[in-house]
Amino acid sequence: MSPTVFKEQNYRFFFFSREVERMHVHVINPEGEAKFWIEPEIELVKSTVFNKKQI
Repeated sequence: MSPTVFKEQNYRFFFFSREVERMHVHVINPEGEAKFWIEPEIELVKSTVFNKKQI
């Protein structure tokens, strides 16, 4: 499962309910995707195609 946390324009923020890593969120839109750690600080883990402005 991947419950949606938030939607803004064409961005979807979600997580996978069975992942056991530290708290994080995935972001996806038609152009690309990214993953951010939420704790202990917000940090970009990886990004595919998103430019600096989108991040």
